[in-house]
Amino acid sequence: MKDNVKVIVFILAIIFIAIILILYFRNGKNVDMNYNENIENSESNTNQELNETFKLQSTVEQVKNDSSLKSFGNLIFPVDINIPNNTTLENVGSYYYWYNYINPNKTVEIVNYMKNQVESGNKIFYDIYTDEEKAKDPEKKNTGLFFFRGNPNEKVAIVSAGGGFAYVGAMHDSFPHCLELSKKGYNAFAIIYRPDAQKACEDLSRAIAFINENKEKLQVDVSGYSLWGGSAGGRMTDWVGTYGTSYFGEKEYPKPSALIIEYTGLSEVTGYEPPTYSVVGTNDGIANYRVMQNRINRIKANGTNAEIEVFNGLPHGFGIGEGTIAEGWLDRAIEFWKRNI
Repeated sequence: MKDNVKVIVFILAIIFIAIILILYFRNGKNVDMNYNENIENSESNTNQELNETFKLQSTVEQVKNDSSLKSFGNLIFPVDINIPNNTTLENVGSYYYWYNYINPNKTVEIVNYMKNQVESGNKIFYDIYTDEEKAKDPEKKNTGLFFFRGNPNEKVAIVSAGGGFAYVGAMHDSFPHCLELSKKGYNAFAIIYRPDAQKACEDLSRAIAFINENKEKLQVDVSGYSLWGGSAGGRMTDWVGTYGTSYFGEKEYPKPSALIIEYTGLSEVTGYEPPTYSVVGTNDGIANYRVMQNRINRIKANGTNAEIEVFNGLPHGFGIGEGTIAEGWLDRAIEFWKRNI
């Protein structure tokens, strides 16, 4: 009898285990099917969203010819460098010689920002020269201001990218700065200029005049504005900030309250420099950090506020410094600007 009971219990146990396994695999299969279906739906939704925006594999041509951007799309990337139209946003940074730490994700963020701003009804590009002026001097067609909006009636920063006066490296050397400044509430303008030292300063002076004359329309506070620039753009920043807009053919407008200058091996000091904040790396083969340190010390000796940050091991052209020891310098530059307004 006991043996029969044991056999029955054993059989029931086997049946029970079999039922459990059947249910497990059946439910597991259903879960897997649902999971795969969810993944497919998710990918479909994601692709639908990405089709409405740019991504790493989007090309330069797609950005330039986008319906929202095409009226100024040729100026988003350097017009003085032959960048193939099929170059992806992931790889376009390789054409920006003299620069380092170019972040493709930031490039994608910037062009998406531009597109979203336009589609939201915000104008982001402004000509600084009239049609008549551009007809008389065709080089002026490749100039203008990209406006990264902050809070209405907030302070203004004007940023000049470098490029050795051979091209304008805005995608790495001014657009990211402007985007971050706008996130902090400031109204930031990135200038696209003619890559010639004299003409570039004329363009920057015209940009200052344009913003001053259109401050109500732009809803910006031009008092206590700042000029920012890296490499060649840093030279423009210093020259216009020090000598003034009238020196470069415009009406005289107030000087900036602060100059923010990145990796620029400028040595001259006139005694008329506005407060100056500089950053550079010790491995910069273009702008020697010791030259920059010496210049800041001489500006300070004239009784003008001046500071410099030197980053060990960094090369030329690190931009806003994302992912490097320089990350955060932009915040400290803003604090310097605020102290000198």
